[in-house]
Amino acid sequence: MIKYTIYVVDDEETITQSIKMAIETDYRVLTFADAETAIDAIKKDPPDLVLLDIGLPGISGVEALGEIKNQYPDMLVIMITAYEDIETVISCMKSGAYDYVIKPLHMDGLEVTIRNALDTIKLRKEVQALQEKFLKENLPCFIGESNAIHDVMEFIDMVAKSPDTPILLIGETGTGKELIAGAIHYRSPNFRGPLTTVNCAAIPKDLIESELFGYEKGAFSGAGVAGKKGLIEESANGTLFLDEVGDLSLEAQAKLLRFLEAGEFYRLGGTKKLHIKTRVVSATNKEINEMIDQALFRKDLYFRLGVISVQIPSLNERREDIMPLARHFLTEFDRKFNKKFTGISPEAENRLMNYHWTGNVRELKNMIERGVLTGKGAELTLQDLGLEAMSVGGGRELALENTPFPPIPQEGIDLTTVEKALEKFYIEEAFRMAKGNESKAAKLLNINHHTYRYRRKKLQTG
Repeated sequence: MIKYTIYVVDDEETITQSIKMAIETDYRVLTFADAETAIDAIKKDPPDLVLLDIGLPGISGVEALGEIKNQYPDMLVIMITAYEDIETVISCMKSGAYDYVIKPLHMDGLEVTIRNALDTIKLRKEVQALQEKFLKENLPCFIGESNAIHDVMEFIDMVAKSPDTPILLIGETGTGKELIAGAIHYRSPNFRGPLTTVNCAAIPKDLIESELFGYEKGAFSGAGVAGKKGLIEESANGTLFLDEVGDLSLEAQAKLLRFLEAGEFYRLGGTKKLHIKTRVVSATNKEINEMIDQALFRKDLYFRLGVISVQIPSLNERREDIMPLARHFLTEFDRKFNKKFTGISPEAENRLMNYHWTGNVRELKNMIERGVLTGKGAELTLQDLGLEAMSVGGGRELALENTPFPPIPQEGIDLTTVEKALEKFYIEEAFRMAKGNESKAAKLLNINHHTYRYRRKKLQTG
């Protein structure tokens, strides 16, 4: 059972001792006669709750509240006042006080107020524990040391805090877009609501509207007698994740746009306007700009879905993360299949690092799972991973060792400069070969169109 810590700050010893005697059976209670001493103690050992007198000597309770909330925004503070000074109490509540009590104190009422406050803390801690558990168990795509994935993580932490701003995830197949949508949901104020996932590519085009928006009785042949809620309704007060949003029909796109703009929609065959609040996170591995040019995707919907756009890097763009991910999956599947692997052989590590990952993190995970399941030795080998037949230059492994690079001089080289020069050469060479078409240039380099555009722009401005 959790033993909560409560600080009581009041210059009247009779008050502090009375409170301590009344609640110390259930809580750890420390008392202070002034705000300065209490604030120093909070810095060393933050409590769960502070009972803070307004009329303190030295730093007043109002000033102390401001300092506490500035350093610990989530800390709960209950103000104690000797008289019902409405203006002061209102000021404290605006500054973040949880509640207030009036002297002379009635211990029964105070204990109820304390329990209510600690119930809030308990719920917050439970939510935090659930969030941490989900993120730990379900986001292997975020494992790694590269700046690319760290930048994505930081950006997601920031944008997830909004409960309703649409977010568009752009990235190749297998980069973990669905897992990242989950991360956004579990970091958002909508965490306690549902996370509803819709694979737009897996639902027949003639059914996608009824699946998204629901339908009324008799809306079409075969419609259920009672009608049906759509997935948008199912996601109320939570998150709706539209995977492969580029596969939506133009009719469904029009209805989705209306919903995004006004928060309202009609069920198929219905006349009643429905209002739902949910955050829409969408994802695509398609070149939406090309689809817009071909009149296959609405430009206004693209802008509405992508109020915030997040470019998910491919595994080929974050090669320093390959081995941390591989070791993570090795540990996961070694435990799952009750094997005794101690690591990955040097030859297999080298091949993994030089392999061209068309399926990204998902492909790596599947490869390691298969290797652990069928492997018999202490280390994962090329044979276990199915890589022994992959010849250099065969289109799957990077053919770097046969490339005639100049030798390293005695004085050494600046590897960062060399890497940048090599990248710039191939970015511009692909652009030249594609005759200025960025989409074709991206395909020559086996990277996403958006990634190509970003890297080319970065190299030009850098």
